[in-house]
Amino acid sequence: MRFAPIGCILAGVEGSDMATDIGFWVVQGPGWVFVAYLVVAQCLPAFDYDIGVRMGTQEPARQITPVGRAMFWGFALADLVFYTPLLIVGLVGHWLGQPWAVLVLGAGFGITVYWPIVSLATVHAARAAPGWSLPKERDYWIVLPLIALWGLAGLAVLWPGG
Repeated sequence: MRFAPIGCILAGVEGSDMATDIGFWVVQGPGWVFVAYLVVAQCLPAFDYDIGVRMGTQEPARQITPVGRAMFWGFALADLVFYTPLLIVGLVGHWLGQPWAVLVLGAGFGITVYWPIVSLATVHAARAAPGWSLPKERDYWIVLPLIALWGLAGLAVLWPGG
């Protein structure tokens, strides 16, 4: 099985096919912006959650309860130790046209779809919980579906013939 060079990501597709180039940039463009976001919004708070609260990328325990804070910190830690490195390795491999990048990015895109769903389900289910008061909930319902849609688009691009 042959894999395409830089600019092409699908097995056996050559050169400058317009759809392939668009697919490449659908993955790479938002991918690197999202990695930068993860580093600031998730990875830094994994070291010190209060930094994220001060930056406005994490919610204070007084608004989401200590359990909510612990869950959000758990996502930040998982993003630091697994998800962000996985995306970086996958994006670099994809950029270089490496065949293994399809598997690595596929795993990353699966997580990219999964965690926004978990987060939105949690935000919805916690609305009536004592001590839960999320003033920026609307932001979650705007940003997280966009992240999940990028994950789905990435999976579609990676799909053979996608």
